[in-house]
Amino acid sequence: MTSIDTLVMGAGHAGLSVSRLLTQVGHPHVVLDRGRVGERWRSERWDSLHLLTPNWMTRLPGRGYAGPDPDGFMSANDFVGLLEGYGATFDAPVVAGTTVLEVSAAGDGYRVVTDGGTWHVRQVVVATGPHGKPHVPAGLRTTPVLTANRYRNPAQLAPGGVLVVGASASGVQIADELARAGREVVLAVGRHTRMPRSYRGLDAFWWLEATGRLARTVDEVADPRRARHETSLQLVGRNDPAPGERDLDLGTLQARGVRLAGHVHEITGHVARFRDDLAATVEDADRTMHRFLDAVDRYVLRSGLTEEVWAADRPRPVEVPSTPTRLDLRAEGIGTVLVATGYVPDHPWLRLPITDPDGTIRQRRGVTPAPGIYVVGQRFQHRRDSGFVDGARRDAHDVVAHLLGGEAGALCGSARPGEEPAA
Repeated sequence: MTSIDTLVMGAGHAGLSVSRLLTQVGHPHVVLDRGRVGERWRSERWDSLHLLTPNWMTRLPGRGYAGPDPDGFMSANDFVGLLEGYGATFDAPVVAGTTVLEVSAAGDGYRVVTDGGTWHVRQVVVATGPHGKPHVPAGLRTTPVLTANRYRNPAQLAPGGVLVVGASASGVQIADELARAGREVVLAVGRHTRMPRSYRGLDAFWWLEATGRLARTVDEVADPRRARHETSLQLVGRNDPAPGERDLDLGTLQARGVRLAGHVHEITGHVARFRDDLAATVEDADRTMHRFLDAVDRYVLRSGLTEEVWAADRPRPVEVPSTPTRLDLRAEGIGTVLVATGYVPDHPWLRLPITDPDGTIRQRRGVTPAPGIYVVGQRFQHRRDSGFVDGARRDAHDVVAHLLGGEAGALCGSARPGEEPAA
């Protein structure tokens, strides 16, 4: 058995952020990952994926974006390279190819059993991110499906059309790519968050940050559980898009030939049944979008930016077609059902009573009910931006300050989140 003070699970942006802060004060720790640095970005993302956030939002402790295209969007491969380079700047103690099998209490600390040996530690930081196992709706669980984390490109799929289930960021991006590749696509539309890529000449994330939406904490929302289950923004990150290619929503997909349907109720054999709820779903998404754009317009007036930004030009309403409630997949030539409906928590290795019935680890600002057990990188962990690359740095700072206790003075003297020097 190997002993060390602190063990960090996950070598993605959240785990490396924690490691950078621990390294800064010379705190002994190790970072374990089942694969390599940024493994999910390597093996659970499709080939053409780019980050939804602009490059200027790629901010980690001690490092900000300093490249030539701050308003561009980094590819998944480029982001992996950035993480590798970031870890190399402080010689992050990553032990790759190590799968955690058990985390349990052991004396005055915890036992972490892996496929490469056992560790005895005083503290564990779970930085595996919000992506557990793919969520497959109950009505589809007897049907062979391809989940979004296993999709790579259109050539991978069986011949024929594709039923894509889910209309948040992943669903609409995959549906768009398949339609561009000449596939017949039906998109089953569930709850989603519509958002223009830019508004009044500035990126949606610029407005989300400027208006304070990203800084809103879980203590400031009426329903924390619902907030933590917010759908991802219906956006795509494209560099130098052609005219009319910047936005991606249900209207642009329809123009590309994608057929829309409501929620999937069930698939039995080769017959898919849908709810007749598309109009209500679209109306709800548009209402939410316009509330945000109203807030942007008020911010423009309040800040005296009227002459500095473009005139307000809002996205057009989505035309809701007559949609099927029943579809014979075989008769329609649909050879693949691709599910992009998000993820559910999955911690089969956790042997501690700190999870809710849905599997979510209970925490407040990353501190769990088990002394010495922390989490970083969860959706809306404390602020709305906690689940983004940019937001994890703040949660990492809070967790490491708590973890260090008497050593925290050295950390507090460092650059605060939002003031990291470019590297």
